[in-house]
Amino acid sequence: MKVASSSKNSSENSGSRHLKGQDSRTTILLTAAKMATTKGLAGLSIGDLAAEVGMSKSGLYAHFKSKEELELATIEMAAIIFNREVLQPALTAPAGTERLNALVNSFLSHLERRVFPGGCFFSAVAAELDTRPGPARDRVVEIIGTWLALLRQCILEGQDLGELDPLADVDLAVFEIEAMLLGANFLFMMKNDPIHLIQGRAGVENVLRRLTVSPKSKQKRSRMGTVKA
Repeated sequence: MKVASSSKNSSENSGSRHLKGQDSRTTILLTAAKMATTKGLAGLSIGDLAAEVGMSKSGLYAHFKSKEELELATIEMAAIIFNREVLQPALTAPAGTERLNALVNSFLSHLERRVFPGGCFFSAVAAELDTRPGPARDRVVEIIGTWLALLRQCILEGQDLGELDPLADVDLAVFEIEAMLLGANFLFMMKNDPIHLIQGRAGVENVLRRLTVSPKSKQKRSRMGTVKA
């Protein structure tokens, strides 16, 4: 019985250490993701990061075998935060322009709430990695590509639903919307003035207004469809 009890205690202690290790890693990566928006991925000093989370350098080294591994793990943590703060709240909205507007509002809200102290994580690190080939750059390009594809999907759905002009240049519309959001992010961080978030939202609204199908056009298409039938 004593042997069994000892084995059980050992197993429990091992599980407890594993959970503590996971908690420590999560804390490190949350801190790293925030620091990266102000210091860059290259500026993630092991010493600064250890001091910020209240851990020894050796303790932090135990979680990551290399600087590259730390960078990649930091990017993944930022993707989790972005998904939670921006994507998930917006994806509950109906497809089409409603979902697109929800994504825009969620994005601007996460800037205003300073989820990351340096603004959009992916905008910050993309500027750093654009001329630095490697796994970190590839992963950031992939995540940004997924975001742009989501904006594009919303516009296509808006066209299918008859909300947006079916002849509109979808890729150009995505480019314009992303430009408005990135401009709002840059100016808000530079000037610390929420007016730029309002301007960013207004800019997106102007793009959509230009693409919106007017009631007269809808009636005209409806009549043409009836005649053809």
